Amino acid sequence: MVKEAEAIIDEMDKSSQHIDEHSLPGIMKMYINKGLLDRAKSLFDKCQLEGGLSSRDSRGNSRCLCEKGLWTEAEAVFHRMRALAGQRRDILEYNVMIKAYGKGKLYEKAFSLFKLMSTKKWFAGVKPNEVVYGAIINGYAEAGKVEEALEYFCKMEECGISANQIVLTSLIKVYSKLGSFDSAKQLYQKMMCLEGGPDIIASNSMISLYAELGMISEAELVFNNLREKEEMKQSDLLRDNMSYNKVMACFASDGQLLECGKLLHEMIGQKLLPDDGTFKILFTVLKKGGLPTEAVMQLEYSYQEGKPYARQAIITSVFSVVGLHALALESCEIFTKADVALDSFAYNVAIYAYGSSGEIDKALNTFMKMQDEGLEPDLVTCINLVHCYGKAGMVEGVKRIYSQIKYGEIKPNDSLFKTVVDAYKDANRPDLVELVNQELRFGFDSQQFSDAILIHNNILSILKLKMGLMDNRQAYRVHKIFMF
Repeated sequence: MVKEAEAIIDEMDKSSQHIDEHSLPGIMKMYINKGLLDRAKSLFDKCQLEGGLSSRDSRGNSRCLCEKGLWTEAEAVFHRMRALAGQRRDILEYNVMIKAYGKGKLYEKAFSLFKLMSTKKWFAGVKPNEVVYGAIINGYAEAGKVEEALEYFCKMEECGISANQIVLTSLIKVYSKLGSFDSAKQLYQKMMCLEGGPDIIASNSMISLYAELGMISEAELVFNNLREKEEMKQSDLLRDNMSYNKVMACFASDGQLLECGKLLHEMIGQKLLPDDGTFKILFTVLKKGGLPTEAVMQLEYSYQEGKPYARQAIITSVFSVVGLHALALESCEIFTKADVALDSFAYNVAIYAYGSSGEIDKALNTFMKMQDEGLEPDLVTCINLVHCYGKAGMVEGVKRIYSQIKYGEIKPNDSLFKTVVDAYKDANRPDLVELVNQELRFGFDSQQFSDAILIHNNILSILKLKMGLMDNRQAYRVHKIFMF
């Protein structure tokens, strides 16, 4: 494409023809997109010497450079054109540069250029319009300079310029930063009367403000309004996770965990991958949903370490915790059927998901597969197995793990004790619930219990020595046989 274009330019040079202002922006954009900045500059200089460049050429070139984040190059073009004798810059050129500075978070440059427009030396009949004011107000808002943003809004009104959607959106962000709920709400209601209504950014700001104030129903109303208008499917909102994360955070804060799960499913259905902000909320959902602290910590660690299928395991856990079991099983199969070695955390999640949904056989088969892979059950495995046994009414399974705690095979743990009690409740065994509670009240650190552990460990040591057993688990199995 570049070669063909340059061949045509060469032919035009031979014929003493010049590139017109309609063709130049396209050629410049081609060079800039290909990273051929030297050629772009050479062509720009050449056209300038041949007969000058229009404002359209200048701003087109600047816009292309800004889109690539080449602020210095765009700035050089703008100032060089502005300095030419007799050249009058139009408002759109200033607008392009001010917006570009704002996008690049070069706020001081944007503010300086805006002030320069008001000086007699460079004014040249160019007056800021609502777009330029909007860019400046938004820049101050993004930079956290709320007083300056409000000052320029007042100046804009003094100049007789009506606030458009961009300006009102910027002001809503300003009031949100100040926590001025009434002012933000008043502007948002004003935008509701404008053609097209509030834009996505304004709605996001209001959702955040409502969430910070604990006004969950109002935040939900704004979000649902976006859905009803189908703006979410046609706008930039679905290109990032901002609104989903904000509304999900509202639901999580209000304890509406099922709604969090539904939103998560909707995000995935829209091909939006959960980001760090999403997972931070999901961990909150897991904690509030009653998942043991140790299980949440294990998932957090796997996520931070970037372990295979950590994200999918977290999503599966969320669906299970909030009661969306069909989605949990569907999500679970993504990693359980994968042709890759899994870590303990993935097996633990699968056991929990299968057990919670009543798929007891699959849960136990997963546990057996875990052992076949040479992975030792950890604390989370034991907790999830007890949970599974309780759901299935398998009292003997709960008793077996509880006895392992009593005899020192498993280290006593508050989460595990709680799960044992809950499992007996699920199995409708109030007598065993009371028994465990009594033992917990007496405490497992009593001398009697310590002596029992000492005797038990001595028996295991003798069995290992006499029978050549390799570990405590094998010795414990033999010990149980002799006991029965």
